[in-house]
Amino acid sequence: MTKNILLISTLDTKNIETEYLEAAINRIDGCQALMMDISMAAHTLGSPAVSAAEVAKSGGSSIAEINKSRERSKITATMINGAVSIAEKLLAKKKIDGIIGLGGSTGSLMATDVMRALPFGLPKVMVSATAALPGLATRYIGTGDIMLFHTVIEIAGLSPLLKNVLERAAGAIAGMVNVEMLDSSTARTSGRKAIAMSQFGICEGCASAVRHQLEAKGYDVIGFSAAGVCDKAMEDMISKGLFDAVIDLAPGGVGEHLLAGMRSAGPHRLEAAGKIGIPQVIAPSGINLMSPRKSRYKPDYHQRKKFDLDKLRTFLRLNGEEIEMVAEEFARKLNQAKGSVRILLPLQGWSSIDGPESPIYEPETDHLFIEKLKQCIDNQLVTIETFDLNLEDEAFAEKIVENLLNVLPR
Repeated sequence: MTKNILLISTLDTKNIETEYLEAAINRIDGCQALMMDISMAAHTLGSPAVSAAEVAKSGGSSIAEINKSRERSKITATMINGAVSIAEKLLAKKKIDGIIGLGGSTGSLMATDVMRALPFGLPKVMVSATAALPGLATRYIGTGDIMLFHTVIEIAGLSPLLKNVLERAAGAIAGMVNVEMLDSSTARTSGRKAIAMSQFGICEGCASAVRHQLEAKGYDVIGFSAAGVCDKAMEDMISKGLFDAVIDLAPGGVGEHLLAGMRSAGPHRLEAAGKIGIPQVIAPSGINLMSPRKSRYKPDYHQRKKFDLDKLRTFLRLNGEEIEMVAEEFARKLNQAKGSVRILLPLQGWSSIDGPESPIYEPETDHLFIEKLKQCIDNQLVTIETFDLNLEDEAFAEKIVENLLNVLPR
């Protein structure tokens, strides 16, 4: 069966290069390129399957308006919206099996915006001359499962070097589309219940113990690094129905968002599971810490208890006011939950770097979080339980598994 690959590019600036990539894809047995033009300047180049005029119309405008406008940000958004709409419709009709983009800075930003709107599991390759520019790679990828293919050389002309790059890119997407796409239906073909779990280096022991116990009982555990990107992606995947329950070992992204830390997971962290009503077991690893950029330290930050995670990242202890504010935000989110929520709080430290022997141990501040959370929770589906343990103790991992199994439907 032929695999159709949506090829997104700007023909006004990269016509011959795009046509070469199209031909390279078409030369691969079983693959067919479907070209979409997202150009914003007037031109008569190429013969795309989806023209820039169609994209503009789908975005609620016209190509004439796009061509004459000087409001760059506005017309870029229009073309992106139009391309997303068309791509989603093609995917819904099973007319595309993967997507590849070709571009410099603007083209890469636009094409990857389209890619991130499409579901996890659909093969995505961005062939970009600017993939390595500081700040852009993370912008291109965001929370998407996008492969960045750095051309190194400019996408201009058809030198032997660029031809080789484009042929390798064609081979990459062709190989990817021959792997069955994972979606909410195929993800469940094993018949095993799937559990999403946030984790981080400072609770790795607990995460490993929980995973091993649940896998031994026949569950699939899918981990997400709680560094601000993958745990944000976890929320999106939860909302799409990929999981039966959530173990949130490391929900520190909630507080990091409030306090402008580097692990911020955005304004909707800790919300998706509650909205769709699947069970949650929540532990507090890292929520008594923050990791602000050192260039943005406030004067008192230099006097805080701290832990240097590595040469780039330092955790600072939250003060009483901050940790109560985080507790209130937890309560606000969890009070909206439509499914069972069990919050398990150890009293002897909330991570592997936090305990009676640690220089950052501060149980009186942790207690403020516990009391404020109890005070603010008014959802009968939420329970709070404390244990005279450290979060990394094996016994605490056993409590997590026990609580999950008690609320997870058979």
